[in-house]
Amino acid sequence: MAFDPALRGEDYCYLTTTGRRTGRPHTIEIWFGMPEDSGPIYLLSGGGDRSDWVRNLVADRRVTVRIGRPEAREAAGRARLVEDHAEDEAARRLLASKYQRWDRSRPMSSWARTSLTVAVDPA
Repeated sequence: MAFDPALRGEDYCYLTTTGRRTGRPHTIEIWFGMPEDSGPIYLLSGGGDRSDWVRNLVADRRVTVRIGRPEAREAAGRARLVEDHAEDEAARRLLASKYQRWDRSRPMSSWARTSLTVAVDPA
């Protein structure tokens, strides 16, 4: 199931990972970016690979995502760390534009430049 492109403009998504130690669901509210062509959604981890949610998805890539309100419908996905340079740059630009009104005429913020990029592909 693809992520609903009509929700692209929502402020937050709710990412649920499985706790790597407890096996229990762990949900965070986080900014996200969704490209025009749908596909994955992108997240930036300011804590890099030290963030609990990132450690959880490295241990188990299966996640669920709710976009918009906390009670929105869940969609299953598979998370991955973005390793492709072009995809990484596009994701950073997408989130910096959405949340910081970034444009190419000025440098990106430290958050947008240095955070770890995570993609969630629809399951």
